[in-house]
Amino acid sequence: MITKATLEDISELEILINSAYRGESSKKGWTTEADILEGIRIDKKELTDIILDSKSTIFKYQENDQILGCVLLVAKENKLYLGLLCVNPELQNSGIGKKILQFANDYAIQNCFPKIVMTVILDRVELISWYNRHGYVDSGKREPFPANHVADIISGGVLEFVVLEKKIATTLKI
Repeated sequence: MITKATLEDISELEILINSAYRGESSKKGWTTEADILEGIRIDKKELTDIILDSKSTIFKYQENDQILGCVLLVAKENKLYLGLLCVNPELQNSGIGKKILQFANDYAIQNCFPKIVMTVILDRVELISWYNRHGYVDSGKREPFPANHVADIISGGVLEFVVLEKKIATTLKI
């Protein structure tokens, strides 16, 4: 079941997101950034700020009262920004990520967003290919990696984001 996350979910979300993106636990899945970045991906303060932001919503995927995945959806002008899509590393390749991505697509349709955009680290070729298979294309735009995370880079290179987008077929409600 996918529902809106609340402040009560912050501790569980923090553990999930950090375990899916960074550290040894993330290496159990295929979406890890552990070979590129070290340190935490998100903390309780950042999660609190996101949940309290009226334009941002974190949705959680739960089974048996355990959060197994999540996604951040942010209303930005005439588009929906998708971020923090993650699944428990031990459950990746089980279809949860696809369900969450479909939920985001349905959310965009229901809220009349003509496209979904996201940023992915350019070096994460396998992840970009997964999004390509789900209708996301390279917009041609690039964004710099946040300067406040430079100390976390371990790959020795310069990181940048590719901006992916997916046009959403919305129908006018009359």
